[in-house]
Amino acid sequence: MKATKNYKFWFCTGSQDLYGDECLRKVADHSAKMVEGMNKTGKLPFELVLKPTLIDQASIRKTFNDANNDPECAGVITWMHTFSPAKMWIIGLQEYKKPLCHLHTQFNEEIPYDTMDMDFMNENQSAHGDREYGHIVSRMGIERKIIVGHWENPAVIDKLASWMRTAIGLMESSHIRVCRVGDNMNNVAVTEGDKVEAQIKFGWEIDHYNINDVVDVVNSVSEGDVNALVEEYYSKYDICLEGRDEAEFRRHVAVQAQQEIGFEKFLEAGDYHAVVTHFGMLGGLKQLPGLAIQRLMEKGYGFGAEGDWKTAAMDRLIKIMTANMPNGKGSAFMEDYTYNFVPGKEGIIQAHMLEVCPLIAEGPIQIKCQPLSMGNREDPARLVFQSKTGSGIACSLVDLGTRFRLLINAVECKKVEKPLPKLPVGINFWTPEPSFEVGAEAWILAGGAHHTAFTYDLSVEQMVDWAAGMGIEAVVIDKDTTIRNLKNELRWNEIAFR
Repeated sequence: MKATKNYKFWFCTGSQDLYGDECLRKVADHSAKMVEGMNKTGKLPFELVLKPTLIDQASIRKTFNDANNDPECAGVITWMHTFSPAKMWIIGLQEYKKPLCHLHTQFNEEIPYDTMDMDFMNENQSAHGDREYGHIVSRMGIERKIIVGHWENPAVIDKLASWMRTAIGLMESSHIRVCRVGDNMNNVAVTEGDKVEAQIKFGWEIDHYNINDVVDVVNSVSEGDVNALVEEYYSKYDICLEGRDEAEFRRHVAVQAQQEIGFEKFLEAGDYHAVVTHFGMLGGLKQLPGLAIQRLMEKGYGFGAEGDWKTAAMDRLIKIMTANMPNGKGSAFMEDYTYNFVPGKEGIIQAHMLEVCPLIAEGPIQIKCQPLSMGNREDPARLVFQSKTGSGIACSLVDLGTRFRLLINAVECKKVEKPLPKLPVGINFWTPEPSFEVGAEAWILAGGAHHTAFTYDLSVEQMVDWAAGMGIEAVVIDKDTTIRNLKNELRWNEIAFR
């Protein structure tokens, strides 16, 4: 995918000099063994880097500022091996600007009942030191992730790995640049939003270009490059002529190949990571970009339709957070289309006119060329497939006028009961938690959009942590949701997030 940095995370152990040099030597030795051991699990998506033990205000302040200034540092993980007076952490914490994790652990897993003496107690008092440190972080109102458990416990490693991906989302958010080549669809409310406030809050740059600026680049793509990409398509996907003349079909596919190359060149030249189009603003394009956009999403670009820059940025963000995830199942821009109300088979067909990322596909991916009533252009080629089954989350970032709200709905993706031979799009079919009826009502109550950024590969907790790190409201709809409690939560949030 479009590359991110080679990030690392710093591991910082807190202590002090009350117990002498021998104690500090053991603290450093234990910290080194822990970092080495956690790295060796192979479960952390990014490397842990051990830093010297922090024992005074000067070393703490310098370390945190060094972390701020190191472009490869994506966050700091803190742990108090011994007692560590918290006032010496204040200046460093005030000046620190990156994601923070508090790992509440200790070197030994079990109490050494037969040998434990006061020296051991003084040296191994994370229960004391972490509470002192935790108090000052809470008093200062600093957002952080707290993970509790022994550092060798696989569940703790999993939580740390999960937080790392959230931290990458926080870091990379300020680098997201969205290219709009079509404005918001006329009279549509939910895809609108305050782009200035989004840049203040999330760091997103949302720029606009006339579609014909892109058309000029598309038209400049050489015939040789187009033909080479068409051959790649024909070797990778199943070609479904469905009665169309083969030469005419290939010409329609070539239009999408030319658009893929041209759009990518335009985005690369401007260092953009997400793109927005609109079927009502196609300028000199011969087709609404379908297959072209699907391929760009597969390469890691975010996408939003009808001018929806918020979902485009969220789509890109999720792709960053899930990059290089072992056994990842993919993410995609999605839109709610139509319901199945049959008792016991309730669900929502998720798709779009053309632009669904093939990373979520299961089984064969076909190229079809079908008429499209919207856009007033020739029949566009597109990738057609069924999505994978399994659990996922659908995220919607909405602008409420006074603040942003992130909705996170846990969903269960299923196979459609019957084929949909006349619907030539990428299709997902899911049932929202806790049930179809409650999930849909809760989504509407919370003001959720009809566009979502969907993924199989992140958890509700990770996206809640991302929202907390960004200082915005998160509303979760999952197995524990009731309408009564949700209404109360929304009322409380009106006060808390003013």
